Amino acid sequence: MKILTTSDWHLGNLFHGNDRLPEHKHFLSWLLTQIEGQQPDALLIAGDVFDNSNPSAAAQSAYYEFLADAMQKCRQMQVIITAGNHDSASRLEAPRPLLARHQVDIRGVVHRYWRTDDEGGKWQIDYDDLMIPIIGKDGDTAIILAVPYLRSDVVQNASYSKGVNDFLRTLTAKAREKHPGLPLVMMAHMYAKGADIAKEDASEKIIIGGQEEVNMEGWTDHPDYMTCGHIHKRQHIWNTDWARYTGSILPLSFAEKDYTHGIDLVTIEKGMRPNVKQLVYQPQHQLVILPEDEADLTPKKLKHLIDEKLKNRINGERDEHFDYVTLKVRLEKISNDDIKALEDLVNGKNAVLCKIQKIIPMVDIQTITGQHSLKSIEDILNRDPMDTLREAFFIKHNAEMNEQQEAMLSELISGIKNESND
Repeated sequence: MKILTTSDWHLGNLFHGNDRLPEHKHFLSWLLTQIEGQQPDALLIAGDVFDNSNPSAAAQSAYYEFLADAMQKCRQMQVIITAGNHDSASRLEAPRPLLARHQVDIRGVVHRYWRTDDEGGKWQIDYDDLMIPIIGKDGDTAIILAVPYLRSDVVQNASYSKGVNDFLRTLTAKAREKHPGLPLVMMAHMYAKGADIAKEDASEKIIIGGQEEVNMEGWTDHPDYMTCGHIHKRQHIWNTDWARYTGSILPLSFAEKDYTHGIDLVTIEKGMRPNVKQLVYQPQHQLVILPEDEADLTPKKLKHLIDEKLKNRINGERDEHFDYVTLKVRLEKISNDDIKALEDLVNGKNAVLCKIQKIIPMVDIQTITGQHSLKSIEDILNRDPMDTLREAFFIKHNAEMNEQQEAMLSELISGIKNESND
């Protein structure tokens, strides 16, 4: 049995103001080629199909056109789609009755049913609705455990992380009981403990402090394989050899510049562990950071680097494979006129300038003020305001205040203190 897995399409995404619909169509065309060549038994899309809960008509049109074309390329293939945290769960699931007739199963929300008991009754989660059989060309059957992003109204535990873990383990146990002996493949959308995310400019919506981290360690009766969305870097889920993030199809920030992109081909044979192979996709546009290090470059050297690294336009027009560019400049080495000249130079290449990152030189604050580091609220409250102003001025201007500037600020601070005392 052959299964293609993917996630984090983010259809409708704008990259620094640039519409990415042509890029998404480029990927979807490539994916159709893979489907036609591989003739898989199933395609799993594990959340964040869209970039926001109210996608544009153009983004939705690209999505439905892909589904229609995919079913033509591989008529026996089942498509299973779950909602991610970026998706509107109810909007994604709205066409479920129609699409189910065309071998496209959607699970946007977790459904419940009312069970009567001696105390009146209570709502129960419909775990069976999340178990979707797929039948391979060879007649073998596997069960897909299709778990959409679990929101707090579903996970009602004191700890969100424990609630998600309990949900996944309960679903798996019930599937083992209902479908003994059949392979279980889970698809989910979550933040697993230990996941490798970008240190800066991360595009995943991660709650600080780890409240949403789900610890997969110690799960012995786990599914045979798990494909997960939400984290954009392709990787194994921490401390497992049976679960992984497929990764996003496009970089969502410059922090993801060096990620590999694509889909996974999962092959399941009787008595064998699932075999996973990445089918690598080359995005239409590369991300370029100039310079890549913190080199102390003059405007002249930056211009030379731009000419060296970026291709020229052909007949004055950008082609369909232009680069997205971030330009790094050091504030003490460059003027506004220099920045404007560099912007014009980049935009004249086969490239789009997305942002200029202004690098502030590292300074030793203690050499400016002679103060010790702040270790408590009391240190901050008791600190001379002039010390803070001196530091801020130095960081912004890479120079110390002169006597006249200090005198003006001292007079201003004294006036504020006098007004407070009155």
